[in-house]
Amino acid sequence: MTRFGFLSTYPPTRCGLATFTEALAGALAAGEPHTPTIVRVLDVMDSHRGAEETGRIPSTVELVARNRVTLRAAVRALDECDVAIVQHEYGIYGGPDGDEIIPLLRSLNTPAIVVLHTVLSAPTAHQRVVLDTVCKLAANVVVMTDNASEILLRTYSVKRSKVRVIPHGVPVSHEARVTKDGGSKRVLTWGLISPGKGIEWGIRALAKLQDAGTPVTYVIAGQTHPKVVARDGERHRETLQRLIDDLDLADVVTLDDRYLNDSQLAEHVARADVVLLPYDSRDQATSGVLIEAVAAGVPVVATGFPHAVELLGRGAGLIARHQDPHSMSEAIRTILAAETTAQQMHDAALRDTQDASWPAVAEQYRALAGRMVAIAA
Repeated sequence: MTRFGFLSTYPPTRCGLATFTEALAGALAAGEPHTPTIVRVLDVMDSHRGAEETGRIPSTVELVARNRVTLRAAVRALDECDVAIVQHEYGIYGGPDGDEIIPLLRSLNTPAIVVLHTVLSAPTAHQRVVLDTVCKLAANVVVMTDNASEILLRTYSVKRSKVRVIPHGVPVSHEARVTKDGGSKRVLTWGLISPGKGIEWGIRALAKLQDAGTPVTYVIAGQTHPKVVARDGERHRETLQRLIDDLDLADVVTLDDRYLNDSQLAEHVARADVVLLPYDSRDQATSGVLIEAVAAGVPVVATGFPHAVELLGRGAGLIARHQDPHSMSEAIRTILAAETTAQQMHDAALRDTQDASWPAVAEQYRALAGRMVAIAA
């Protein structure tokens, strides 16, 4: 059986990569004699939380930026595995554009699958060098959408034979009811809050929906991103709350500042009529929130970042213009106006994500790793 090692942020760190790694490692561990090795990147120094907040698989080594002792320990731990699965995002490793990942990959004897969570279409010169080098040192490179694969092959120096498209996984039983009880309609945004998530445009969009025949409420669920808190405190959340008050939306827009566990999130999603992703980014290659919303069968309104354009283009939702509350409100209005529209999107969503459960995704990683192990032997 293949022994897997992971290099990534990991719970109790709260970020999308940590959640992704916990879910994938857990799915790969199911029915296996070997527990995956977790080398936890200390993206945010929050390692002293209580044991109840740690991941399902404990981390064995912690990698600290600009610390050669922890780098050597990380390499030793990963070299005891058959395959290393490395999550790549520019912001989690030390050095300019996270370039401290390069000496670690150069030191590894174990073949590595590098999973790219961001593929920029217009990188800086140094970002390009970093990703080109990371891809050169990887045995295989995984992206999660066809669009990201096209950008990677067009923009960077990477061998086509190395690139694999494996979708972002979703929980097995995470489906919301579309038929509601005839009360107010609910729009939901969730995830860690930070500038660039476009929440202010979503709030302004809700203001434009107050003339709808049926009351529409908006729940924004999630804590402020730990990096934002460390840098600016809760200034961004306070700005959003002032906007809500200025637009006289206190009765219809709720900022829920909890970090949601699986059951709390499932409850929110089950009560939503529309999920709104008003992100400012035009480069976001992958969104875990997007794929989970689609897998739950909830119609989605999102700005035109690449993952949304690719996934919603098959009927699971609508694309709105960036930083345009009128465009967002009209898309939401279209979905809420007719139950048949919502049902069609629900059906399309479940069709498009039926093969994206974490066990199914883990099987694709297991098959890829098996081929790597065979080649190495």
